[in-house]
Amino acid sequence: METLLLDDQQHRIGILICGHGSRNRLAVDEFAELVKDLESRLPENPVEYGYLEFAQPTLTKALERLEKRAANRILAIPAMLFAAGHTKNDIPSVLNNYSSKKSLTIDFGRELGIDRQMIAAAGARIKETLNNSSDLLPSETLLVVVGRGSSDPDANSNVAKLTRMLVEAFGFGWGETLYSGVTFPLVEPGLSHLVKLGFKRIVILPYFLFSGVLVSRIRQHALRVAQRNPQIEFLFSSHLGNHPLVVNTFLDRIREVVHGNVSMNCALCIYRDQILGFEADVGLVQESHHHHVEGLTESCNLCEKECTGACEPNGALIPLKSKDHSHSHSHNHHEYPHSDHPLGPKTLRELSDT
Repeated sequence: METLLLDDQQHRIGILICGHGSRNRLAVDEFAELVKDLESRLPENPVEYGYLEFAQPTLTKALERLEKRAANRILAIPAMLFAAGHTKNDIPSVLNNYSSKKSLTIDFGRELGIDRQMIAAAGARIKETLNNSSDLLPSETLLVVVGRGSSDPDANSNVAKLTRMLVEAFGFGWGETLYSGVTFPLVEPGLSHLVKLGFKRIVILPYFLFSGVLVSRIRQHALRVAQRNPQIEFLFSSHLGNHPLVVNTFLDRIREVVHGNVSMNCALCIYRDQILGFEADVGLVQESHHHHVEGLTESCNLCEKECTGACEPNGALIPLKSKDHSHSHSHNHHEYPHSDHPLGPKTLRELSDT
């Protein structure tokens, strides 16, 4: 296996993998395993990882560890599938705040994004699922890709592009994109519409790096629709995990920083330009919105293999209002303009009231 040697002659280069963090132990363990795989490919360079929230170590602690390992130039790579608020605001804010107090160079890479290897990794997860299913033709199958969902339309549209690439790769009869939160359409209302198309089989791909509450919530909401439609074969693909092609994509992002050719899609960034419907977001201050839960280590250890929702009221993974990301302190960003869309986040609130 090829290893990657990083050396710019003047610095000892350290690698920081920047994660979001999760209260789910399995998701945190999966993230650590992926970083171990990366570390094995970078034997000459110190590698650390840190989280924005709900897990340790924090990004700041990871940076301190790299400095103790004599790194004086840091290549920070966001472990994010697409560039939204975490990549554009939260992580850079933490890194800039740290570097401003130190004589330390921190170079920030780009998200994993729309990439041939990421598409192939998603395709591999779909193939694994189809290998254990009936012999229906691809044209008789509907593919549903479920993304995280964001208040950034550029990130949401990239999930839709990924869906189309996979539909054409396999020759599926139809493809649709749904989301787990923030935007629309969400999983249960979206699937409730899609079953009317009449396909015999629906393959659901949660396009997530790691397991956790959201992936399990997607499965739970999909199962409710499946129970109401027994005539349709519902298949649930695995999330990406530390698939070798995902690891390769991280290495490519590191190479981009080393060679100085990092290129993000600023043309459709709501914070830089007048994007239709999001004009009010231009020029907002870059700051982290996760300071209140940074380093929080309250975790759930009830589920050995997959998050089942046992820690939620009545064992349900439906978010109650008290569990939502609504709290008293203010953030310097605008509310998502479609938060009350009939197929969006309000459907979760309605479910929690039933």
